[in-house]
Amino acid sequence: MKRNILLFCFLISGCALFAQKKQLTYCNPVNLDYGYTPIPHFADQGKHRATADPVIVNYKGDYFLFSTNQKGYWWSADLYNWNFVSRSFLRPEHKVYDDLCAPSVWIQGDTMLVFGSTYAKNFPIWMSTNPKKDEWKETVHEFEIGGWDPAHFIDEDGKLYMYNGSSNRYPLYGVELNRKTFAPVGTRKELLLLEDERFGWQRFGENLDNTFLDPFIEGAWMTKHHGKYYLQYGAPATEFSGYADGVAISKSPLGPFEHQSLPLSYKPGGFARGAGHGATFQDRWKNYWHVSTMVVSVKNNFERRLGIWPAGFDQDDVMYMDAAFGDYPHYLPTKATDHLKSGFTGWMLLNYNKPVTVSSTLGAFTANNAVDESIKTYWSAASSAKGEWIQSDLGKLSVVNAVQLNYADQDAEFLGKQTGICHQYKLWYSADGKNWKILEDKSNNQKDVPHDYIELDKPVSARFIKLENIHVPTGKFAISGLRVFGNGNGQKPAAVKDFTVLRTEKDKRNSWIRWNTVNDAYAYNIYLGTDPDKLYNSIMVYQANEYWYKGMDKEKPYYFCIEAINENGVSEKSKVIRVN
Repeated sequence: MKRNILLFCFLISGCALFAQKKQLTYCNPVNLDYGYTPIPHFADQGKHRATADPVIVNYKGDYFLFSTNQKGYWWSADLYNWNFVSRSFLRPEHKVYDDLCAPSVWIQGDTMLVFGSTYAKNFPIWMSTNPKKDEWKETVHEFEIGGWDPAHFIDEDGKLYMYNGSSNRYPLYGVELNRKTFAPVGTRKELLLLEDERFGWQRFGENLDNTFLDPFIEGAWMTKHHGKYYLQYGAPATEFSGYADGVAISKSPLGPFEHQSLPLSYKPGGFARGAGHGATFQDRWKNYWHVSTMVVSVKNNFERRLGIWPAGFDQDDVMYMDAAFGDYPHYLPTKATDHLKSGFTGWMLLNYNKPVTVSSTLGAFTANNAVDESIKTYWSAASSAKGEWIQSDLGKLSVVNAVQLNYADQDAEFLGKQTGICHQYKLWYSADGKNWKILEDKSNNQKDVPHDYIELDKPVSARFIKLENIHVPTGKFAISGLRVFGNGNGQKPAAVKDFTVLRTEKDKRNSWIRWNTVNDAYAYNIYLGTDPDKLYNSIMVYQANEYWYKGMDKEKPYYFCIEAINENGVSEKSKVIRVN
């Protein structure tokens, strides 16, 4: 009897330890139970998940995430495990689809306040001191001046400001508000317009060709550091890989502002691209992070996801964000950290364009789409049936540390936010493709995990990874990225040779970058900046040896270097070169 009691206590203790195990890493896109677009005509090319325009605030030691059209919000203690709180911020008289579109969220004293985009005069400002429990009330019944893409900011002297604007014609605006009544103090002031004729990254178009529309400025956010005001803004449009957040700097909260040459958050390459219309926040150790919108834009221009990246200010008060390996595994915050030192784990992608076998295929949604490092393409099985599967061959025995599963929306049936739905699957590994062991069993999972990320307690040695479907929430079993991370047990690539950047005099926003192929490399990181010691922007390029970069400030010299990437690691960086 005593032995049974001891065994029972041991099991209970073990379960408690298991429950307390902390996740050490994360991988973009953020694994949220994204809602589906609520707007019917946005789903003409297929119903799909979508959100954008995120804000994260640190409130009483937890992180609260709000974004467009989710009929609720999330909170997390660690930036990895997100808990959804279902809530509509619309009243019955609000006849719109946009439930809290592009929201503003700010902390005033001990209170969280929320306001969604609108110029209608009947929308409230909401307040809560217990947002985990969905306890909200109106602090202002009708915020009369409204604002599209709003952001509220409390200065160190206690004054409250609002910034807003979303247009390819009109600027961002700023105004002081009475922090008790929220009435404007004076009138809005014009603060900032884009200058795409100077800053190439602000030009409209996937290829920055600016032939169709003028670029949009939107998504204001304010951060203060060392007495300076950093006004952040999204540009040039949400459907493009170059969607980014720029930053303009002033000594006053209402300007005048001067553009920083480099965009703050910039991710035009890799699996999931784009890093625009976001917000900067601090974790509980005062490290800065930036959350912003990532691009899918297949079934609709506004099909999007969210990403989180380390950010900060350097010794010269230059604001930066680190997007190098921005959709590979990174470490979560656990202490005060210098974000100028990369948080990348060093776990490399092991199965880029490697052989894939599947149980079935739906039309043109072929197997290799699941390993081509593009979130825009995907493989779909012919059905959603239990037992459909996809198998990735890593090519040789490798050390596997983590796997990311990115589900795609094929024949989805939902519109709007759904709760109570889930993904269920089994993830297997094998050394020979014949003898299989379980890597992760989520047969009984009850969570909606469209971008599930599995960090292994201990790495395993494997050549084959197999994902077996048990249940998907809706539509077919479809995968845009079965991504396996670890080390290939081989040599890192050699350094890149003959790295050249040609800048045209005809338009100094443009350059042609070229280099010699490294035989055993599958990708390259190009680093760039306007100072040789501040190469804060990066571009990941797969299976190519050239890149047309059109994002330069035509009035500044630029500095570039490059590194090669393979399954075993990263080469030494090339010598930094200057182009005038």
